[in-house]
Amino acid sequence: MKASASTIQVIDPFGVTGDEAMPSLSAALEPEEARQRLTDALGPVTLREIRVTRYKPERRCVIEYDFEMERRDSPAETLTLIGKVRRLRSGKSGYQLLNAFRNAGFGSAAEDGIMVPEPMGVVRDFRMWLQRKMPGRVATGLLERPGGEDLARRIAEAAHKVHHAGVPAKRSHTMRDELRILHERLPEVAHERSEWAERIERLLSACERLGATTPESEPRGIHRDFYADQVLVDGDNLYLLDFDLYCAGDPALDIGNFLGHIREQSLRTTGDPDALAHLEAAMEERFVDLSGEATRAAIHSYTTLTLARHVHLSTLFPERRAYTEDLLELCEERLGARC
Repeated sequence: MKASASTIQVIDPFGVTGDEAMPSLSAALEPEEARQRLTDALGPVTLREIRVTRYKPERRCVIEYDFEMERRDSPAETLTLIGKVRRLRSGKSGYQLLNAFRNAGFGSAAEDGIMVPEPMGVVRDFRMWLQRKMPGRVATGLLERPGGEDLARRIAEAAHKVHHAGVPAKRSHTMRDELRILHERLPEVAHERSEWAERIERLLSACERLGATTPESEPRGIHRDFYADQVLVDGDNLYLLDFDLYCAGDPALDIGNFLGHIREQSLRTTGDPDALAHLEAAMEERFVDLSGEATRAAIHSYTTLTLARHVHLSTLFPERRAYTEDLLELCEERLGARC
């Protein structure tokens, strides 16, 4: 039975329909409009619920649709699709990128169990692409449990698989780009905490020196936003999520970024940045086994630069502000940037 628009629950804790920079969001949350566009893309559906799950104003939005898909010769299938909208994007490129990965060995038949979500279509009127919501739990909480080191090694293998998949990248990201981000963000911390201005300046200079001495690797396709929330674990299967920043770059960046997030999480949740060092070592050693000893120095550099970026990121979340100076001190120690 078709659900009426009045019975379809819409959950929008962010108030995204007021975002003038992404006007298609209003239609994407209108029940009858959403039902019709999903039917156009997938065939007859009975929509049950619409949820906004992630949102960055004027930048991007993630919406989940719960519905039943009608089948002619079999029972209706109940599923959830994730719709992604990014400002100034049509949705077509995200859909095509996931398809390319599926065709490069990341599909449901992957013998190694390393996959990406199934792309399901594009809704042009919403400037949105759709993917199936896959089962499992994000790796963030699982890494600290028994078996975490094995999971860390598997994630290193997944990153290596991405780097050697041969999926073309339309953009590139270099060490210079990584340093540019720090020069854009860290002065905001110094502006807010003027007593740290000299420390921030020394930190930036030390990051520049580190970048200048980091060996360069052959650019490959990299995730560029690789950390535990981007890995969904379902038994022996791993699903890699959110390739929005996929580009050509140094493969060591993905592992360094992941390790930097582990160390930041360790500092924030336990007060000890070394508490999860065994996970870092397991991931690093497995990736070096696969990619060669020459990658190790760059991994260490990108780990440090990720932590420096977290000095700024910590100021954006009220619950993390208490750890900003701890992160600053950790970076100063790693870079030898203390007075």
